Amino acid sequence: MLNSKNRWLVSEADSENIQQLSIELEVSPLLAKLLASRGLDKIEKAKQFIHTDFLQFHDPFLIRDMNKAVTRIKKAIEKQEPILVFGDYDADGVTSTTVMMTVLQDLGANVQFYIPDRFTEGYGPNKEAFYQAKEEGIQLIITVDTGISAIEEIEFANELEMDVIITDHHEPGETLPDAYAIIHPKVGEDYPFPFLAGVGVAWKVAHALYGTLPEHLIELACIGTVADLVPLQDENRLIVIEGLKKLRQTTLHGLLALLSCAKVDISTIDEETIGFTLGPRLNAPGRLTHAATAVLLLLTKDKSEAFEYAQEIEALNKERQKIVQDTVKEAIKQVEQTHDLDKDRVIVVGSKSWNSGVIGIVASKLVQEYYRPTFVFSIDEFEGTAKGSARSIHGFDLYENLTEVKDVLQHYGGHPMAAGMSLLEDDLKLFKERMNKLAIAKLNNEDLIPVIKVDARLTIDDIDIEAVEELKMLSPFGVQNPKPRVLIENATALDIRKIGADKTHLKMTIRDQSSVDVIGFGFGGVADEIAPLSSIEIVGELSINEWNNRKKPQLMMQDVCVKEWQLFDWRGIQGIHEKIDTVPSEKRKIIFFNHTSLRLLNNRFKENIVQFQNTSIASDDYIILWDLPTSMDQLTQLFHEGMPARIYAYFASSREDYFQTVPTREHFKWFYSYLLKYKSFNLKKHSIALAKRKGWTNDTIEFISKVFFELEFVTIDNGVVSINPTKQKRDLADSPTYKMKVERVELEKELLYSSYSQLKAIFEKSMNRHEKAREEIK
Repeated sequence: MLNSKNRWLVSEADSENIQQLSIELEVSPLLAKLLASRGLDKIEKAKQFIHTDFLQFHDPFLIRDMNKAVTRIKKAIEKQEPILVFGDYDADGVTSTTVMMTVLQDLGANVQFYIPDRFTEGYGPNKEAFYQAKEEGIQLIITVDTGISAIEEIEFANELEMDVIITDHHEPGETLPDAYAIIHPKVGEDYPFPFLAGVGVAWKVAHALYGTLPEHLIELACIGTVADLVPLQDENRLIVIEGLKKLRQTTLHGLLALLSCAKVDISTIDEETIGFTLGPRLNAPGRLTHAATAVLLLLTKDKSEAFEYAQEIEALNKERQKIVQDTVKEAIKQVEQTHDLDKDRVIVVGSKSWNSGVIGIVASKLVQEYYRPTFVFSIDEFEGTAKGSARSIHGFDLYENLTEVKDVLQHYGGHPMAAGMSLLEDDLKLFKERMNKLAIAKLNNEDLIPVIKVDARLTIDDIDIEAVEELKMLSPFGVQNPKPRVLIENATALDIRKIGADKTHLKMTIRDQSSVDVIGFGFGGVADEIAPLSSIEIVGELSINEWNNRKKPQLMMQDVCVKEWQLFDWRGIQGIHEKIDTVPSEKRKIIFFNHTSLRLLNNRFKENIVQFQNTSIASDDYIILWDLPTSMDQLTQLFHEGMPARIYAYFASSREDYFQTVPTREHFKWFYSYLLKYKSFNLKKHSIALAKRKGWTNDTIEFISKVFFELEFVTIDNGVVSINPTKQKRDLADSPTYKMKVERVELEKELLYSSYSQLKAIFEKSMNRHEKAREEIK
């Protein structure tokens, strides 16, 4: 048995619907099954998803206030009013700022941009920045990727007689700012897709201002959309599809320089390049210094200047990685010291030494480690405030729950799964208590087990090169359109081994009628927990392995379980004590049948050692059979209570204990004739010499003598064996010693010399014997 690390939520789809999709769309049953499991179960809906020619960009003027905003911006351009683009410091904000700056510059505007300093100003519009803008003559402010919760700040701008146009996508509150115009896909009821990223909203404004689709800016919209983790559906999907095409042919000096520093082949760019390479680098300046560097990189038309910015950003990203690594270690230590994870439903940690620019990443790492809603704070000891970033789990809406405690917050905003907030340092304890109380009410123990959503159940026969390559029709992958995960059940695990320089990865083959290779990065330890020929269930992502111009489908494992009991064959292995160490001590029971065998067992395992008569087997036990039972009945008796999760069969033996044969009838016949000839034989004086002469062991002569004694063929007096004159015909099997020896040798043959499959069948038989008896009692 091997428990999965996660809860598997498996989507189920109607088989008739799958067949219809496969036929009508002319796709494999595998792709049809995945479409159906994602709710794309209608022909037209599925066709529009996989054939993106059917997708179209929505009319930007469907967004409320768009016409009003465009009119005001064009008036400002015409009169050369100074315009300020007020952005945010993450990758979405940086690309949003670049898009808005580009369109305004293209239209001849008198424009500049401003991004607040994360460390001195914090998130979003602030009165000081607005006052400075007024001093510089700014008459129109356009926010990008921010502003929807800046009620007081917008009121302040109004008092300063500056118009503010908000373009944002963050969750709007019950009360909206009194801005000149609000461009937000969730404000109003006419826009058909409410989940644009901040850059998506800025791109829609650019579309409205140009009057034509701004295709030259779509690569920037693509980067911000992927980096901000918005749902890759509908319009976002089209932005990313078209944006990736443009990215692979980009002529923007900033992007080319950044990709060069990151050693990325431009022709291979996909959504993962954005998520793991471009996004983190565009975020790095805003996390450590100032996000303006990233905007200047994307705006520059000078090749050498772009390379200088890119090198600076590359260095910042490496520094950011080191800071994150150190902070995560400190945060984990703090969690272990200050939280009772049996009671606490949320994690709240903070420090005066933590960089506020990386606390969001740290929160994500802690969620991966503990699977709890997590709040990480950077504390300003001079101001007495705590700036926080939060990441959540399924079932706990951060924005909704922060709203419940808004009376202790200075600012907050975000989404169900990610949010930011600030509060007084003195209120941190109260914040933790109240947030924990909310989480206790909304999350049960099962909610705290990580979830893996699985798109479909497959058989190995469903998997072939053509079907796997067809899955590309579902890309690009991201939020609400993840890479397909599949579940394969009742597969036989073969050739299980650890791979990699440090043996931390796993490779195996799973087989049914056909076979598929499985790779599990970071799953090296699992190789010790899957017994050969086990029937396993495995969750993973399908991919193509290409080697020497040969393509093969493979499964990239993400989780695995074995529901049946497992047998691990340790017979004859070296380093047994090291092997025992690999078995979890809390589940480990070392069963022995013979006290003399314990001299071979290290004393440090004494707490796990149990004599077979004194133990009962639980279904989650991992039992190690240290030595051989004296009979098969003992083995049957051991499993009287039930089956363990695992059996490790070692069967410790020494030369004098086992591996002896039963003397043949010729042995008995010769020794009896010898006794008839000499009438008696002194075992103590002559046994060794006779054994040497015959090439037997001394034990053989003593054994035959004892059998003859039990059959009353001889008498034994003080070690002298004498013929019994009143001999009667008896069978050797009538001797208890002979019978025990035969049974012993047969037991050794079954348990020590059997194949793995034969040995497992022996255990199954012993277990089933009691199972059958229990059924009869019922």
